[in-house]
Amino acid sequence: MLHKMVPTCNFARRMYSAAAGKVKAQKYVLTKYFQGEPKKSDFKIVEEELPELKEGEVLAETEYISVDPYMRIYMNNRKLPTDMIGGQVAKIISSRNQKYPVGKYVSGYFGWRTHAILNPDARITQPGFVPVTVVPDLGAHSVSLSLGVLGMPGNTAYFGIREIIKPKPGQTIVISGAGGAVGSHVGQIGKIVGCRVVGFAGSDEKCEYLEKELGFDRAFNYKTVDIRAALKDSCPEKVDCYFDNVGGEISATIMDYMNKYGRVGVCGTISSYSEETLPKVTIMQPVIVSKELTVEGFNVNRWTDRWNEGIQKNLNWLNEGKLKYHEKVYHGFDNMVDAFVGMLRGDNIGKAVVKVK
Repeated sequence: MLHKMVPTCNFARRMYSAAAGKVKAQKYVLTKYFQGEPKKSDFKIVEEELPELKEGEVLAETEYISVDPYMRIYMNNRKLPTDMIGGQVAKIISSRNQKYPVGKYVSGYFGWRTHAILNPDARITQPGFVPVTVVPDLGAHSVSLSLGVLGMPGNTAYFGIREIIKPKPGQTIVISGAGGAVGSHVGQIGKIVGCRVVGFAGSDEKCEYLEKELGFDRAFNYKTVDIRAALKDSCPEKVDCYFDNVGGEISATIMDYMNKYGRVGVCGTISSYSEETLPKVTIMQPVIVSKELTVEGFNVNRWTDRWNEGIQKNLNWLNEGKLKYHEKVYHGFDNMVDAFVGMLRGDNIGKAVVKVK
């Protein structure tokens, strides 16, 4: 059973113990809005003093922090200066709550911080944030998977397929951004449910991984192929479902090649996240109307009340050998920005995480 928890705004730099008293905290604070790619000069690493634990609270030490595309656009909507958002996995190292003992791992949106003080019994008070959970027993797998296939990206793929594009066996799914944490997961679920799966990614290496390791029927480097020609070659019965992670002209081309009554799930628009001016693309309303497409944007926090359902389903597939994953691990709290920029550039296959220590 996974339990919900809520972070407070208190974080530490070194180990906490009941006898240690107050300690110093470290966190990333955004001080300048992003212009183009994020830069180290956009942030400050700030220290603050932590209070001692209160009854019912626990202190968790950060092990892994996630870097994800959504961070790029969400931060520019906040008043500066502001704490950097993001998910992490942390280990409980001190507890004043008998239900949450030392040694357990928790996953939640604590931000780019070294430690977090949590009140496990408090209700979630921030609408839109995914729930904080106790990490289930992952066996030989790293706890970092709670930021990937067993976390937000995994649930985005699971609910995006199950609730948004709803493919039927034998249908064709096309995925843009297929080499990333969400796209690579979507393709594997597509194969599990009996679909033909075609992906577009940003390098030949990623495409080889998608076909040879993950079982995609076809994968193409969108930087070097003609998109329409690739669709004609790989989708003989055209496209029934499109999982859109990138937006832009590639999405316009794919949607134009869809079957009547096709279904489009819009998960992200990473192609424009670091652009200072939005790109101009083909107007899509005529295609949507003539083909009677269903186009729906979504955020995974729509299903917070079913969060554990997605985690458990993905864990079952992982244990059954039906689901694979790839992680790029950066090392060191000081390298958060490098990892963030690398992820936005598409340097990683699958999930990008930072191992803090």
